[in-house]
Amino acid sequence: MSEPAFDVLFRTAGVTGWLYAADIDTGQEVGHGADEPLPTASMFKVPLLVELCRQADTGGLDPMGRVTVPAAGRIAGPTGISGMLDDVTISLRDLAYLMIAVSDNTSADTLLELVGCDAVNCMLDSFGLAGTRVVQGAGEGNESMRADTGHAWPYLDPADIARLSVLDPARTNRSTPREMVRLFELIWRDQAASVESCAWMRAVLNMQVWPHRLASGFPYDDVAVSGKTGTYPTLRCESGVVEYPDGGRYAVSVFTRSFSTALIQPRADAVIGTAARMAVDHLRR
Repeated sequence: MSEPAFDVLFRTAGVTGWLYAADIDTGQEVGHGADEPLPTASMFKVPLLVELCRQADTGGLDPMGRVTVPAAGRIAGPTGISGMLDDVTISLRDLAYLMIAVSDNTSADTLLELVGCDAVNCMLDSFGLAGTRVVQGAGEGNESMRADTGHAWPYLDPADIARLSVLDPARTNRSTPREMVRLFELIWRDQAASVESCAWMRAVLNMQVWPHRLASGFPYDDVAVSGKTGTYPTLRCESGVVEYPDGGRYAVSVFTRSFSTALIQPRADAVIGTAARMAVDHLRR
């Protein structure tokens, strides 16, 4: 598949896009700007999930251990504990579920404090994923946006967008389409952690509730789509795995930056699924 075909697809949707997809079992691949360093937004929660499981495997953390998340000082967000009003006592594995399924920022930052950025990055290095880094939590990212612009998200002024450090891969959580795919391949091959932990991670990633990006390209009852989205002003992305009933398994990562600063852009969301479908169709042929 030619890169110009993806260029036209992305441009028609009002975005610049980057993509990488691979057949998990054969290694066949297709890419479009696959090695471009890009901000990951909430997709940083996937390497955090992996390192949480690895620490649980070695006994460093108890996934059934409970923590109390106080009502005060929570990270802004519309889902999960971020949207709750009272103190919450919850297990680490249920925090991880909320972090992935509904992208709860408070759950993510609670786990990141326990797991540690350094441990996450050492894990990534051990897998040869040196282009993927977790340097801050969701709360730090939100605070940096306020500091950069003087007001809270959403941002509608292009001048605000240009000042955001969370959109600069040199200063924020970052990866590339290829490395995000590699991380998902490790999970699906039972290589990211123990066999039991990888099975649990796959189940949790399959529980993500958002259907408007990657899953929109595969609207079939017998095709399973698992993944994790990420969103910042003008940035929309998702990485995951598409599984067909014939056993085909395809890891896909799509990043986009929209030309418009509007928060609601259905075409920019949907093109992630369309591009992923094009890539997977190419691999299946």
